[in-house]
Amino acid sequence: MNQPIVYDKAKYHYESVEQAGLDEVQAYVHTAFFLAWLLDNDLMSSDFREQSPDLIAQYKAGDKTALDVYSCWDCCLIDDMLSDEGNAFAMHYFDFENGRYMNDYIDLLVIDLPSEFHVEFNQANYEIISSQIDRRFKDWKAS
Repeated sequence: MNQPIVYDKAKYHYESVEQAGLDEVQAYVHTAFFLAWLLDNDLMSSDFREQSPDLIAQYKAGDKTALDVYSCWDCCLIDDMLSDEGNAFAMHYFDFENGRYMNDYIDLLVIDLPSEFHVEFNQANYEIISSQIDRRFKDWKAS
């Protein structure tokens, strides 16, 4: 049996967030933005959709945020949550070692903040990062 691909878990970042004196939820933000983009672009797996229909409906209606969705999925982003296309793109772009997501995130959202964990989860920041993810996705699909 293959091991799942774990893209991120909030618990990986709890110590950094705690050391910065921030609320634990700040460990979720960078991945929640990417999860929101995946949800908005229908790149979730059929298993995810079957296991979370109410949650997805609440997200799409604006009653839940991607932070809520991420929390309901144990603050993990794992391959079985994503469609084949979503996984291929996540492996290319979101991967912390080889992808460009965190570089884009830092360049566009961190700017003068002390760390990537200080970015506020809000619509304005989502629009900034999602526009960049859109560009990266379009470029990836064209290659």
